[in-house]
Amino acid sequence: MSNSADSPRGPVRRSIGRPVRLLTAAVFALAGLIFVTSFNTAKGTNIRTDASLLKLSDLIHERDRKNAELGGSTALVRRDIDALVRRDDGSSAAENAGLRALEKAAGTQQVTGQAVTVTLNDAPPDATANPGYPEPQPNDLVIHQQDLQAVVNALWQGGAQGIRVMDQRLISTSAVRCVGNTLILQGRVYSPPYKITAVGDHDRLRRALNDSPAIQNYLLYVKAYGLGWKVAEHGSQTLPGYSGTVDLHYAQPVG
Repeated sequence: MSNSADSPRGPVRRSIGRPVRLLTAAVFALAGLIFVTSFNTAKGTNIRTDASLLKLSDLIHERDRKNAELGGSTALVRRDIDALVRRDDGSSAAENAGLRALEKAAGTQQVTGQAVTVTLNDAPPDATANPGYPEPQPNDLVIHQQDLQAVVNALWQGGAQGIRVMDQRLISTSAVRCVGNTLILQGRVYSPPYKITAVGDHDRLRRALNDSPAIQNYLLYVKAYGLGWKVAEHGSQTLPGYSGTVDLHYAQPVG
């Protein structure tokens, strides 16, 4: 009885054991494949420190640092090229004077004179509404692209001879753009507070700031929620010339 009762179980136990052994072998084979793939991907490096695994903010700051280095080297090369061109082009004194005037208007030469600096900043982290104003929404407490553009446009309107945003001189192709809570300007990334400096007549620049409807609207948020706003005058300020690339890049149809 024991043999007849056990005999059906034998094949069943064997049929279970064989798939288990096959499954175990498959698992080890798959693990080996993963290790080989990982090794080939790493190419002898530690893939845990690969740039693809870093935080996006770390990548942005690293690219910003490299862009700053490239900007500095570009400025040195451009300075050497300009010196060689002036030495070898055979232009007359009048032609060279005209070229310098054009370079100054284009923002590629430094400009010195009276200046006004405007500083904008986000509201404090614990900001609440002042009496008489509604409770703020998140967008009410941060600097937006339109705020920076309003200041830049007003300063140009006030006769600014040159404008610098943070540490970069603006030219005709400069675009003041904000992504999230950061400013992206000519390949560089900046966080608030944002400082904008313009060389020009104090009275005209201040009048233009005061007369701007967009800035008047911004000042309501300054009063309501504590956004940062500061205007300072300087007796003499020198803005360096723009030293980056002036080549235009644009889309073209395929084919």
